[in-house]
Amino acid sequence: MATVLMCRRLPRLSRVTAISSAAKRGSSKSKKEKRDKPGAAKTGTQSGATIQLLKPQDYRVLYNPAAYAKGRAGSQQRGDRDSSQAPGDTFTSPGTAQAPQTFPTASSQALSPVRNDLPKPKSMLLEQTRLYKEESENEKREVHDSKEDPRTFQKGRPEYRALTCDSAEPAQPLPAEEGDWILQSVAGCEGSPGVLRDYFLKLSRLPAERRAALGSDARFSALCHRAVTAIRLFSTPDLIHILKACVPLAVPASHPLLNACEAEFCRRAWDMGLEQLLLVADCWRCLDRSVPSYLGILFSYANLHWKDLTLPQFVQLLYIVGEGRRSPADLAQKVESTILKHLDAFTLEELGAICLGLFKSLSGISEHVMRRIADRVSLQMEDMSTYALVNVLKMLRYTRLDHLPLMRELGRVIPARIPATNIQGIMHITLTYSSLHFFDEDVLAAVATSLPSKVSYCRSKDAAKFLWSFGCLDYEPPNEEEFYSSLIKQLHAKLHEFSKFPEHLLTALLGLAFVRRFPEELIDFALREEFVQKTRGSKYELNKDLFTLGKSVEIECPTYQGSHLTPQLCQEFTEMVSSFAEREIYVRPEIMEATSLLESMLGGPEYVKNHLILPHTRSSDLEVRLSADGRPIPFNFKDPVAAKKLRDMGVNLTDDLMSQLIQGRAHNQSPTEVGNGVRIPSQERGDTTCVGGALSAGATSQAEPKAGLWQPGEVRLALQVSNRNHFCYGSRRLLGLHCLKRRQLRLLGYAVVELPFWEWFPLLKRTRSEKLSYLHYKVFCPALLTRAA
Repeated sequence: MATVLMCRRLPRLSRVTAISSAAKRGSSKSKKEKRDKPGAAKTGTQSGATIQLLKPQDYRVLYNPAAYAKGRAGSQQRGDRDSSQAPGDTFTSPGTAQAPQTFPTASSQALSPVRNDLPKPKSMLLEQTRLYKEESENEKREVHDSKEDPRTFQKGRPEYRALTCDSAEPAQPLPAEEGDWILQSVAGCEGSPGVLRDYFLKLSRLPAERRAALGSDARFSALCHRAVTAIRLFSTPDLIHILKACVPLAVPASHPLLNACEAEFCRRAWDMGLEQLLLVADCWRCLDRSVPSYLGILFSYANLHWKDLTLPQFVQLLYIVGEGRRSPADLAQKVESTILKHLDAFTLEELGAICLGLFKSLSGISEHVMRRIADRVSLQMEDMSTYALVNVLKMLRYTRLDHLPLMRELGRVIPARIPATNIQGIMHITLTYSSLHFFDEDVLAAVATSLPSKVSYCRSKDAAKFLWSFGCLDYEPPNEEEFYSSLIKQLHAKLHEFSKFPEHLLTALLGLAFVRRFPEELIDFALREEFVQKTRGSKYELNKDLFTLGKSVEIECPTYQGSHLTPQLCQEFTEMVSSFAEREIYVRPEIMEATSLLESMLGGPEYVKNHLILPHTRSSDLEVRLSADGRPIPFNFKDPVAAKKLRDMGVNLTDDLMSQLIQGRAHNQSPTEVGNGVRIPSQERGDTTCVGGALSAGATSQAEPKAGLWQPGEVRLALQVSNRNHFCYGSRRLLGLHCLKRRQLRLLGYAVVELPFWEWFPLLKRTRSEKLSYLHYKVFCPALLTRAA
């Protein structure tokens, strides 16, 4: 039985619909989406899990947790209580000291239990106690430990004990009284290395609360000072013992004692063994201290003694490489050959650690080696922890490897694990699918079902990647309103983070635009001058994303009253994209061949134009114009005079032209049809002949240049010469950006005609007459002219 959840409307959010109707649409689309999926057919998606509602506002996300447990059984999520105030209710604009600006927030949650002061029956109290316990367990499942979780592989072999620093609580804690005696003895201590070493070792065994108090104890500071003074008198094993003791003692990374230890270990490194060097490096990691000089020596030493590396030493070295975010270029080839040498001997957790080390250090790896790793993982995936599996997916994504057996097995194994996986793990799984353009409805539906209950754990990056991934794959889940409203609400809650990470907001808003959702307050924030300047100063290239967002809002949100990109910026971005198109797009053989054949078929180059009708969509179009009776209309004149007359004929979306187009649409459609509070009507997937609705073929404006007038019955065709990169892997499902482009072309009055790669590319090897026949059929399709008439 379908359940209708009443939703509060998001703040000025385009496209808000009832969940019940959304679920029906999702159901109606599912059959076709199943056909679009690569690989073997699967059973239907799992039934929805119970929705969790409460998550603490002060939750701190660190990294991938132990919650990446195997969890292959269908773990069912248990309901949490609703909080009195959601995390996204208020936010303060970055860089200001004013009072928080409040926006109404969306809620797709069921109504919260009514709270009052009446006495509660015993059964109700028991039920609330049970829910509280379950909630606490669920919260524990999300707790992260960025230092310990990547080290799980070290528990798989006893050899790692000599290479790693064990940060577990001591088996025999030292009595607090003995700790006090040691500290009191520091003043009379002669400072012999052996005594100092023993003091550190004993103090490291104190109870946790006593160790935490040592940082402010002057006697402990005196002990550290004595150790610094005697630093060169310690033997190497003694110095290592002191460094290991500093880990449970939580000595700050910038402490003078650690400064002295680092300098001394750098001096002694070439006289130490590889086992000692790796152990010291592990201690630095546990102390969260950056030691680039020491790591440089370690990598050089390992390079010289590569043949002496044992399997555990090799894995530990790659772990250190990843945690240090450094990729020694001279080790790359040796790393690959060693991976292949030990591939069958690695544990699955070690494979995950290797992939994580390579991913964190941005180390390149050949397709051959990554494919071999993927081959093994695809055969043993059920025995692999989700944490290790996610690390393999990160490297699969980094190498852009299309490994169909692994992705098929992942689609079989991972949906049942999603409810027990933490939010960052789910994000990396989802991002793998979108990065590889691989559509799997079962996985995406499982993610969408679990996400609303976990959404308050999302960092700004996580929320952005989820929205991008779903938008990129053009997938709207059965719970789409709940899914999107919860993520948009989280974007509001994280708005303060976008000043530091502007790329995340643009990523999120583009993902939403792909599926026709435009949260106006967030868009206004993103298009303000101060935010635009932050994007310009980013280390990432964000101009294209900013351009796509700004122009999409102009086309699809005619009643939007917020900030816009300046004409100067739009002109700059247009020239940037056009320059790229001239170098990389127009010259592609499949496009040049289609252009040449259309020119000869229609009567000359003035009848067809290869250009960017919508520069912000970053792909070219072959524009052709036909009269009402089907005759080609010349418009692409090359001489300067004609070119000047025709400069406004759909080549660039100037502000003036956009104003004319929007006014034309406003006369034909009511604001409730295309305004910012309602979903923009979607076009039927695969419709290549429909003349889209915003500006009819005969619509004109008094302000339009005479040469640019659309004559009554005139049809403007936008022929799309597509390629595989426009579609999901192994399917005919368009990706989000290309869905957006075709939708906007239709809104501007163009008839979109597809020359799909699975038809056009094979024809390139056929005769000229066959290609002309195909293009003639596409351009002069009777349905096109009938609809235009």
